[in-house]
Amino acid sequence: MKAAVIVFPGLNRDRDMIAALTKISGSAPQTVWHQDADLPDTDLIVIPGGFSYGDYLRCGAIAARSPIMDKVRERAARGVRVLGVCNGFQILIEAGLLPGALMRNQSLKFVCREVKLEVVNAETDFTRHYTRGQILRCPVAHHDGNYFADAETLARLEGEGRVAFRYAEGTNPNGSINDIAGIFNESKTVLGLMPHPENLIEAAHGGTDGRGLFSSLLGRAA
Repeated sequence: MKAAVIVFPGLNRDRDMIAALTKISGSAPQTVWHQDADLPDTDLIVIPGGFSYGDYLRCGAIAARSPIMDKVRERAARGVRVLGVCNGFQILIEAGLLPGALMRNQSLKFVCREVKLEVVNAETDFTRHYTRGQILRCPVAHHDGNYFADAETLARLEGEGRVAFRYAEGTNPNGSINDIAGIFNESKTVLGLMPHPENLIEAAHGGTDGRGLFSSLLGRAA
């Protein structure tokens, strides 16, 4: 599978994401600057975490209006897989590729720690190397990860199997409604999540719980 990582000014997890994709796929993804005119022919587009444009206005709001996001929307409409992690999740919401909003953490503080995640839907290209109900360890690092959606949207997400991950065992770090940590679009080809699976893929990181997401996408052994 060919992958591309989009880089915006202010991101700080792009190298981590590139390293994870390279480690698991065996080949480096292409990097795409946010002002590039087009995307390469890829099977997977990734928007990593960080603080694009210093989180001015709203997190991800300026990045979502970068020229490359028109191309991301076009590819997503054609079924190309899109993954947004942390700031990438915020960008996908601001770009209209995922519903809801990511608000300031309930504590009004930046959180950087490990949480537990429950795999809610294990029947997608992003999660097939996990099992439903599996509990994972995963780090978080964000200030605006408090997911919210209106009652109608929330009912659709829950009823259509579009909740990918929940914070588990009382570790919700931000107050997200229904403990939601990650969601899919309607076709389950776009995933946004706040935790950082790319930072827990090998023993040197202290664990490999994040590896399943990438091996699922890249068709590699977990």
